[in-house]
Amino acid sequence: MAWLHIVAPKGAVPTANSQCECGRNRSAVGKPRVLALIEDHTAHRDQCLLRTPQEGRTAA
Repeated sequence: MAWLHIVAPKGAVPTANSQCECGRNRSAVGKPRVLALIEDHTAHRDQCLLRTPQEGRTAA
């Protein structure tokens, strides 16, 4: 599982936390960094070894 928690109250600085069951834990403060974390979180979800099925993959 992967979690993305964003807090962006009107008129305040937004914050975000990204966590994954693989142990990855990232946080960001400020709009540009929060937007970057959202993209990073999405990319990690697609690449995480705990979330990506390993069956049928070839060895490197």
